[in-house]
Amino acid sequence: MSITSVGIAFAFVAMLCWGFGDFWIQRSTRKAGDWETLFIITFFGAIILAPFALGDFIDILFLNQSKELLILVGASLILLVASLLEFESLKIGKIAVVEPIWSVEIIASATLAFIILGERLDFTQLVTISLLILGLILVSVKERGKLRLKNFFLERGVFLAFFAAVVMGSTNFMYGISSRVFDPILTNLFVNIIVAAITFTFLLVKGRIGKMISDFKNNLPLMVSMSIADNVAWVAFAFAMSMAPIGIVVALSESYIIITVILGFFINKEKLQTHQKVGLFLALIGAITLAVTTS
Repeated sequence: MSITSVGIAFAFVAMLCWGFGDFWIQRSTRKAGDWETLFIITFFGAIILAPFALGDFIDILFLNQSKELLILVGASLILLVASLLEFESLKIGKIAVVEPIWSVEIIASATLAFIILGERLDFTQLVTISLLILGLILVSVKERGKLRLKNFFLERGVFLAFFAAVVMGSTNFMYGISSRVFDPILTNLFVNIIVAAITFTFLLVKGRIGKMISDFKNNLPLMVSMSIADNVAWVAFAFAMSMAPIGIVVALSESYIIITVILGFFINKEKLQTHQKVGLFLALIGAITLAVTTS
């Protein structure tokens, strides 16, 4: 089996784990809050990964590697912003609407890969992206009364989800670069430590540490399941990015929206109107086709 094939396998692991992870993240943000959820995930990840790369983390901090350190810090800060945006859009919006919109991450990541690394999309992939965008527009518009443009109102969390997708697309690209410059485990450990430190400081200043601990204890199975799934996804994603082209990995891993949308429909009992269902179908088909054609 080639290195690229192993990378593709890791991308599928990330897809599966993110599918369940985002479903649990939505529940966690509604119970505990955005900053609390992000701290729990990153703190858990830092503790688990520390035995594997803590020595390298210390070396990066104290050795004269300013350019390399800048890459990791940049990835950490972008991930912090992107995660908070995504968590908030999950908290206020329907998971079946928010998740397909995050397919825009594929476009953002592919654009950066094209501009900086020279990765190109063929005609079929461009057509597929257009189909995906059409689906996203339909699924994000909520009908009020008659089906006229002036009566369309955007679903809650849609604007935020689009912005989050663009920022997360940049995060994906930075993760790809970091995972190639450093070990994927080190990349994840560094990002987790930095983000956990920032979120803990914020919660401490706001006086929300006690409530977070209480929420964690009261929802222990949810919090642990969420943290495991999300951290496994990011580690698998980092390994995939170090072994296969960024465009391929992002396209494949973004197919996790299928899992989360199914969970949203069958467990959360979320309702969509007819044109939104059509848009959801087009978005999912577009994401799947893009993943297949890219790979």
